[in-house]
Amino acid sequence: MPKSNPPYPPEFRAEAVKLARSSEKSLSEVASDLGISTETLRNWTKQQQIDTGKRQGNTTDEQEELRRLRRENKVLKEEREVLRKATAFFAREESNTRRQR
Repeated sequence: MPKSNPPYPPEFRAEAVKLARSSEKSLSEVASDLGISTETLRNWTKQQQIDTGKRQGNTTDEQEELRRLRRENKVLKEEREVLRKATAFFAREESNTRRQR
């Protein structure tokens, strides 16, 4: 799997979007000047529009909450599976113990 770059600080993202909006340069020129891909800058611009209500979609806060809830759901499913297996194991043990008496 290729190594990914660490995420850019929110301040850098905000300034990049601000620069892209106010500049006479094209989006690709601004992105090149900043050393980021055009698609990255396009995504940041789109997300900023969503966060400010100018475009429909999940806000950054909603996306973070969704990620958190998905992680939590995964953990709960794993815990439930462990408990199900433990219950079955102890039920078998109890059954074996009763037969031996």
